[in-house]
Amino acid sequence: MVLLSFNITDSDLFLDNKLKIGPEKLLEVIMKNTARLLRVLEHHDVPATFFIASHLVPELEILTKEVYSKGHEIALYHNGNWGDTEKALQLVVKFIGKSAKGIRVFDHFSAKEISTHKFYYVSPVEKMKLTYLFKRLSRKTSIYTDTDVEVIPESIAPITQFPYNETIFQYLPMKYYENMVFETLKSSEYVLVYLNMLQFTDFSYHKIHIPFFRRYNTGLKMEEKLDGLLTWINDNDVATSTMKDFVM
Repeated sequence: MVLLSFNITDSDLFLDNKLKIGPEKLLEVIMKNTARLLRVLEHHDVPATFFIASHLVPELEILTKEVYSKGHEIALYHNGNWGDTEKALQLVVKFIGKSAKGIRVFDHFSAKEISTHKFYYVSPVEKMKLTYLFKRLSRKTSIYTDTDVEVIPESIAPITQFPYNETIFQYLPMKYYENMVFETLKSSEYVLVYLNMLQFTDFSYHKIHIPFFRRYNTGLKMEEKLDGLLTWINDNDVATSTMKDFVM
């Protein structure tokens, strides 16, 4: 099972620093990128989970409704402020009539806190830095329960020990990446892939300056890579699911 997910944030690709653009431009970029991704997902009939940064939810009512209307899952991306997250939870219910069941956090989290806010599952991910681009990980990769919360760890390729994070997808050749997925599914019940919505930005078109090493393979090239992965998934009859449907 492949669990495809996207982080909708205002942070850059590696260092978790906010891009130096105004709020209106940021929303424009997010909306355009999401519209393109929804078309790709619809073309391949693949569901995905969209983790929206809690503090951005108030500005993304239209996007939230559009993503949900296409059959995808709405979840929250925790920004470290539980006040923002609680407000976002209420807004998601207002926007789509259903509560967000999942939350994505960085490595260290309190399952008790997450349970208190009525989340069913948590997706902990490692804060990625450029120096960790090909960091080899070794930790638990199976779903487990902690304080009534289902914990869905990051997937790790068995041979390379690479995670399936946004930077690995951006830099690895697609054939190599597909082989990683194939090998992982031999021994794991799922592969959790997560990408950052900002990676699909045409930075030149939007006149947003970022260093070359972060711009590499972004924009249309990322969209083409995703299209290639989804084609491979369907051609090989690999099952896909939203994270909520997988664990509930």
